[in-house]
Amino acid sequence: MKLHELTIHELSDLLSRGETTSAQATKAAFERIEAVEPQVRAFLTPTRELAEAQARAADERRRRGESVTPLTGVPLGLKDVLCTKGVRTTCGSKILDNFRPTYDATAVAKLARAGAVFCGKLNMDEFAMGSSTENSRYQVTRNPWDLERIPGGSSGGSAAAVAAGECFGTLGSDTGGSIRQPAAMCGVVGLKPTYGRVSRYGLVAFASSLDQIGPFTKDVRDCALMLNAISGHDPADSTSVPVPVPDYTASLGKDVRGLKIGVPKEYFTHGMDAEVAAAVRGAIKKLEGLGCEVVEVSLPHTEYAVAVYYVVATAEASSNLARYDGVKYGYRHEGADLLDMYAKTRSEGFGAEVKRRIMLGTYALSAGYYDAYYRKAGQVRTLIVQDFKQAFEKCDVIATPVTPTAAFKIGEKVADPLQMYLSDIFTISTNLAGIPGLSMPCGLTSGRLPIGVQLLGRHFGEEAILQVAHALEAELGLTNLKPPLR
Repeated sequence: MKLHELTIHELSDLLSRGETTSAQATKAAFERIEAVEPQVRAFLTPTRELAEAQARAADERRRRGESVTPLTGVPLGLKDVLCTKGVRTTCGSKILDNFRPTYDATAVAKLARAGAVFCGKLNMDEFAMGSSTENSRYQVTRNPWDLERIPGGSSGGSAAAVAAGECFGTLGSDTGGSIRQPAAMCGVVGLKPTYGRVSRYGLVAFASSLDQIGPFTKDVRDCALMLNAISGHDPADSTSVPVPVPDYTASLGKDVRGLKIGVPKEYFTHGMDAEVAAAVRGAIKKLEGLGCEVVEVSLPHTEYAVAVYYVVATAEASSNLARYDGVKYGYRHEGADLLDMYAKTRSEGFGAEVKRRIMLGTYALSAGYYDAYYRKAGQVRTLIVQDFKQAFEKCDVIATPVTPTAAFKIGEKVADPLQMYLSDIFTISTNLAGIPGLSMPCGLTSGRLPIGVQLLGRHFGEEAILQVAHALEAELGLTNLKPPLR
């Protein structure tokens, strides 16, 4: 097996035994990037010089016998929504084309302290608004399993880079499914932690009450390792929750016999692709075979989730994106006066999808409509939270599909925003409720496209979903599947 094909824990074992070096692993990662990046186009800003310096430092750390972590010397990638000191951070938008932060996001700083190597910043839908990475103002990322298809979004670059072997793991962000949906479509593992488990400090905001940072990896153990590194309370983030962080790898390998797996009847809807439904039901059957008890649960307000999400998220985006006015930082288009400068800067700096969501959010917050839209959405959001609390009284983990279909073709839904929004129908409720969710591969379509199953847990219940995911992963035996990328 080539170096770039290894998992994080496999590479870490080799590094610990002195059978390879971080410099060699980093060289292998960039050789792979050079080989496949013209096809995949996952990277916006490669950082080879930084990576090579970090790799040398990691190797020196080991040579001196200093303390190391499982991520020391491991090449990783970062979604371009995470502030990285001195490194171009665009959020996939022209309005931040030359923005170079003066500080690291907390999650980035934690990975750096763990000794990780940063290969670069990864492509995304502009300001994380999209489900296909077609809304990036720079390039369209392609799915390594089929280069004519989307990798999912908004963290499409992060998912595609892992699937293509360009990085051993990456960070993404999830506002309504933007980790889990691309993970499912690219055949990798992706986890959205509980809201407040991972600091949002340094994450450029889309919708502040929904955004959460999480990992993409090749398998579940790697996911647990990365979650160990980035979790924990951060005084710099007022939404970060001061609760103890367990060792997530400790739950892996534990017997799942007797655990109750809830299956919500509302998630197997009319119009879902038959192969997707069969693969997800097959994964649930495997869990039953492992000794889990499968029980039906109900999440009755699921049908309102998309509407609630697109009121809450766009309202928060309208507020958050007001700061991009051409005055303080970022792109500026000079105008005849201040108002003209504002208008031209925002008109040219933002893409069509971002403008659409700003307008929707501004409308929902406007006088006369706030009660009818934003307040009502908040009330229904509370009902969705209560649905999950009641469901978890009957089960330990909930299993659902991630997406209604496998990856669709590039351009197929770009002209129909509503159809694009419905791509996240099974993931949005998780963000509204603030609970953790994990996507992992559970099969392939007849056309050899990945299918994912979603595992949801109670608030701060990441251990349970990782335990179940690890057991299911071993039973399914899909970790050696690789995309046909040459």
